[in-house]
Amino acid sequence: MKLDRYFEEVKGVGILATADKNGRVNAAIYGRPHFFDEETVAFIAAEKLTHANLLSSPHAVYLFKEADKYGGKRLYLTKIREEKDSQLIEEIRRKKYKETEGKYKTGPKYLIYFKLEKVLPLIGDEQ
Repeated sequence: MKLDRYFEEVKGVGILATADKNGRVNAAIYGRPHFFDEETVAFIAAEKLTHANLLSSPHAVYLFKEADKYGGKRLYLTKIREEKDSQLIEEIRRKKYKETEGKYKTGPKYLIYFKLEKVLPLIGDEQ
């Protein structure tokens, strides 16, 4: 199954892990990645620690655990660019998360684009 379809169909929870320039790690629950092509994904981020970390270190890992089992994915990512308060953020949110309309309007939002470097299963490396 292709990754974009996998993340549309499989239920679970995701965590985006980043680190600052000194290597101090942060992990935060994040929604599913938004796919633009096979190698480019994006996440919507508020102006918080995850975003601050990505300003000093472009690398991140997204862990996705499937509901009720130990299946899932690890996405190894490198930030390539970001957009602040772009119209595309609102279009993505309305399309995928109709129930959040108007709920999270406080503070700036960033659409952070990543190059998908590597995909591994949640457990094991299959290499």
